[in-house]
Amino acid sequence: MRLLNRYPFSPAILFFAFISSLFCLPGNQFPTGQFFNIPQLDKAVHISFFATLCLLFSFPFKKSLISVPKIKQWFLIICLLGISYGIAIEFIQENWIPNRSFELLDIVADSIGCLLALGISYRKLLPTK
Repeated sequence: MRLLNRYPFSPAILFFAFISSLFCLPGNQFPTGQFFNIPQLDKAVHISFFATLCLLFSFPFKKSLISVPKIKQWFLIICLLGISYGIAIEFIQENWIPNRSFELLDIVADSIGCLLALGISYRKLLPTK
């Protein structure tokens, strides 16, 4: 726990590295099988990844000593950066990752995840005085 107090953003950074590595896998390296053929499973994964990412970056502000308006501002910045990352990763997949393509619906799913995290952050992570 001491390590988490010293480096509060480390879970978020590690999760960012993890999902980035998954997003950069070539398309032919994804598992196949009945479970992976569930309709729109990919979109649900995108929503959950981006909601988790934004929440992990927002969570350290719960114990922050900065003002609530500033924390709200940071939550919004985290959300916008998450959406921007989602857009960027689609262009990266289209142009540099073999057997991957640009999908507008992935950007929509990423944005939904970020906005969901923003709402949760406003409701559950603001410090109570």
